[in-house]
Amino acid sequence: MKRILVLTMALIVFSCEEPVKENENTKQTKSGIIENFTTLVKNDVKDDNIDGSFSLAIIHKDSTLALKSYGNADLNTIFRVGSISKSFAGFLMLQLQQDGMLDINDPVEKYLPEIKSLVDYDKYPPITIKQLATHTSGLDRESRSRDENVRFGNINEWEKNLIKAIPETSFRSKPGEIFGYSNIGFAILGLTLSKVADKPYIELVQEKIFRPLEMNNTYFNVPENHKESLAKGMAGGPTAELDYERPKSEQNEVGYRIPNGGIYSTPTDMVKFMKACMGYSNLLNENNITLLQTTQTPTTRLRSNYSFGFDLYSDQGINTVGHAGSNAGYSAHFEYEKDSEYGVILMRNYNFGNTNLDLRSNSLLRKLSVVE
Repeated sequence: MKRILVLTMALIVFSCEEPVKENENTKQTKSGIIENFTTLVKNDVKDDNIDGSFSLAIIHKDSTLALKSYGNADLNTIFRVGSISKSFAGFLMLQLQQDGMLDINDPVEKYLPEIKSLVDYDKYPPITIKQLATHTSGLDRESRSRDENVRFGNINEWEKNLIKAIPETSFRSKPGEIFGYSNIGFAILGLTLSKVADKPYIELVQEKIFRPLEMNNTYFNVPENHKESLAKGMAGGPTAELDYERPKSEQNEVGYRIPNGGIYSTPTDMVKFMKACMGYSNLLNENNITLLQTTQTPTTRLRSNYSFGFDLYSDQGINTVGHAGSNAGYSAHFEYEKDSEYGVILMRNYNFGNTNLDLRSNSLLRKLSVVE
């Protein structure tokens, strides 16, 4: 009888303690995944051996789990985010629709009549705002203009250079028919949004996104008193000679590449934008967050699902929302898993290296998404 009592008490103790152990193991697994990832990136930067700068952030919902910097970077280091700038343009477009200032199905010519000067414009139905924001406008990837100012003109004249580029831009497909990545399409989107709001695009993004989210170290043109915090971009490599001059000159000489690639930021600031894209702000309502996370393109290929300035990727149990960015001397990755709400931001001042930003981000999110 005594033995039975002892066994019964042991079973009761075991059953009471087991959930606690399981919960502790879950926490260790999550922290272990993050620690392994950050150690891997740290070792990659060391092995790259180019005296570079690399910063990262990992979040879960509205909490920041990790902020790390390696090489010459610290948590205030500024990087160029490249095509992640398109996500800001898409986000802004949804804000303006939410404010009743536009309908995304409006024809672009309603606000920007200059678009009618596109080569072969009259052969197709009018391009809509939505088509610009989803890479379904059918437009060339870039303007065919040979004018250097179109691609490398002064930042203060980007609108002028874009207007100059439009008559030398044509179509690859019928608007609305297929996904076709277009940098000039997003530049035209930015100028269209500027015309809708009757305000310069840079000022509009600052007013509607940067300031409300307190993204105080995010710029289209890094101020002189903050340039000491800007990571020195290194183009070229890994076997070619590193080029420091082109990344430096592109701080001011960007042609029309403002809405489609002109933003500089820090991981700390980009975390604030990522949380807003998840719905943890009052900038977009729930319906628009759902739109942002829903495929808007007519194709269903793995890498051709796109919403409004955001790549959508579904594979091996994850459904991610984000964008990659690459300019001369800088590369970045911004991605979150919409169901588990884990997110990762990677930023560096070179275009190569041991860390494959896309694959590493996918792998991390896949691991984190199953720990809870």
